[in-house]
Amino acid sequence: MKILLASKSPRRIEILSQLIGDRFVCKGSECEEFFIGKTPEETVLEIALRKLKGVNCPKQYDVIIACDTLVYKEGKYYGKPTSREDAKNILRELSGKKHQVYSGLIVKIGNKIIQQSVCSDVVFRNLRDGDIDYYLDNYEYMDKAGSYGIQDNMLVTDYSDKGFYNIMGMPKEELKDILVRFGIIDEK
Repeated sequence: MKILLASKSPRRIEILSQLIGDRFVCKGSECEEFFIGKTPEETVLEIALRKLKGVNCPKQYDVIIACDTLVYKEGKYYGKPTSREDAKNILRELSGKKHQVYSGLIVKIGNKIIQQSVCSDVVFRNLRDGDIDYYLDNYEYMDKAGSYGIQDNMLVTDYSDKGFYNIMGMPKEELKDILVRFGIIDEK
């Protein structure tokens, strides 16, 4: 069975590897990622669908997995930062507050397309400018929605149950349920 992860994200590769080992290939998809829908759920699902549709030669794969993740707080969307200064401003805006991380997961199995959006609440600790500078100096942030990675274990004080992998970039449990339901992996 040929499985494609339509992403080059190291975090998504890691999460899928935990589920199916190395039985997949990963390739970035050519698509326009900028889109703001009526809701965060609509936004991430549309971008994930664009990633799915941007796959070259999709018929050569039995399963295609596409995902998009964004950070959302009080009507404002936070994608990947455009610069260090942008990242600094984003982290200042999230400091000491609760926000949501939304992922849109799309799995194409044969002619069937399964779509699911997942939302996790995240609370940041209060950050001083020195904390933000330290984070930006020592961690990767340019390729992460909201300019942070939960796996860095520095900024977040609390998050939703079962939210870790969603916040990291792909909802692992929801993806596992889909793959089990369609017989791609055994339930473990």
